[in-house]
Amino acid sequence: MKTLRLVVDPEHLETPQAREALERAAAILSAGGTVALPTETVYGLGANALDAAAVGRIFAAKRRPAWDPVIVHIADEAMLGGLVTEIPETARRLMAAFWPGPLTLLLPRSAAVPDVVTAGRPLAGVRMPAHPVAFELIRLAGVPIAAPSANTFGRISPTTAAHVLEDLDGRIDAVVDAGPAWHGVESTVLDPGRTPMLIYRPGAVTVEQIRTIAGEVEVFQSTGPLDETPREALPSPGTGLRHYAPKARLVLVDADASTADLGQGLADAARGLIGERLGLMLPAGIPLPVEHAEVFAWGRWQAPEEMARTLYAGLRELDARGCTVILCPVPPAEGVGAAIRDRLRKAAKDVGTREQGTWNREQGTGNREQGQRD
Repeated sequence: MKTLRLVVDPEHLETPQAREALERAAAILSAGGTVALPTETVYGLGANALDAAAVGRIFAAKRRPAWDPVIVHIADEAMLGGLVTEIPETARRLMAAFWPGPLTLLLPRSAAVPDVVTAGRPLAGVRMPAHPVAFELIRLAGVPIAAPSANTFGRISPTTAAHVLEDLDGRIDAVVDAGPAWHGVESTVLDPGRTPMLIYRPGAVTVEQIRTIAGEVEVFQSTGPLDETPREALPSPGTGLRHYAPKARLVLVDADASTADLGQGLADAARGLIGERLGLMLPAGIPLPVEHAEVFAWGRWQAPEEMARTLYAGLRELDARGCTVILCPVPPAEGVGAAIRDRLRKAAKDVGTREQGTWNREQGTGNREQGQRD
């Protein structure tokens, strides 16, 4: 299969070139094909959510296991009505506040939703993307679009079309290239039908924002070690899994917003990594803590939105430079920082046993066990 690359300027969707590209991508989706599309979070791999065979092609291209449900993207209320049987009042308040936007709501599915979409679970994850290209593509296709991240299962999520092609070139029908994603981390996944509401995956819509609009909310906590082969279908995308992982071993350095000696903490962690080709996710303003390291300039420590936007791009770049170990500080769990922490913890977990590399200064050493590669 040759993957078609369709370029669209998101600020000029009215041009003949953009219309032709969007209509071609929409025709592929309508015919049961697979199209990687930009959203405001990351690039997603889309297919007709009401066509079980089409959704199956997503799973085959990504090598995604059947127990991991996918999110459905819509462009209007009519699409939502065909997917769900009930919308709680809290969900309606959240939709009014955050749709279109990076919030996925878990709602009771209708009979029209194939089992492959929800891994047989009774709730379907639904959101309305804010990215103009994704929104228009769904509208033109005329069907809801199932779209998990457009990468090989378990690997780093893509935030550009080039990232998509690194993993899926020749395995999907097309990719719509509209430049970098805006937020850089996936949507928040929330079950609004529980009391209190439950966030299964932190994302670009924060706990604080949700609480302000709809009341009390808790964050899902996995009760066991992260794994790649759970015994049953997951309750939500991204829970309980080692995921978002670079090829290099990822070692995390805990820090907080007021840490003045973050550079020293990185330097201390690097001492136990002699002989490795070292990569650093280095926030702006932090002195280079070690010589002979590959450095990705990661954004300001006090601006987690900046760090989220380039998190996956940085991990991919350090992989491409041949790093065998990547050192990365972990920001506080405040605002979007909670989403960054979630992704890094899952990326740095050894399979089914122990953390693959969280380092703290009291312990003074890093775990050098290397987890299974994807």
